[in-house]
Amino acid sequence: MSGLEIERKFLVKKGADYKSVARSCSHIRQGYIPAEGATVRVRTRDDKAFLTIKSKSKDGGLSRYEFEKEITLEEAAELLKLCRGGVVDKRRYLVEAGKHTFEVDEFFGENEGLVMAEVELSAENETFEKPGFIGKEVTGDRRFYNSHLLKYPFSIWKDSLPEEYR
Repeated sequence: MSGLEIERKFLVKKGADYKSVARSCSHIRQGYIPAEGATVRVRTRDDKAFLTIKSKSKDGGLSRYEFEKEITLEEAAELLKLCRGGVVDKRRYLVEAGKHTFEVDEFFGENEGLVMAEVELSAENETFEKPGFIGKEVTGDRRFYNSHLLKYPFSIWKDSLPEEYR
């Protein structure tokens, strides 16, 4: 898969029930290989693995070019060894809302307590239905990029957020 990725990110309200309405759940581990001018991610998702390259965003984090290729679990294991700063560990729930699917990520380890939701759009101005668990929008806020959470985990700065999000 490759093309323009347009997504919006939101915090999920503490105690919100997104799990009971999720159509699926998967375990994700991902790391980042150092690269100039792009994000290079290695990800395992249950029994599959992917190599993804994303360009830098030119519009405040709303859209960017993305290239993704499925790789073997063995290739992913070797590439994860090249990743800097460790691995992001999370569980992802897919929740339908209107015509869209929200990906709700519940983080573990040093990012325990952080729950975010993303929705992919086909156009920057596309409207979408927000489920009740959606809170503050954080699109473009670097603190919430997975690659940034490796360097500056949520446990360090969570107190800077309102109580309803930690």
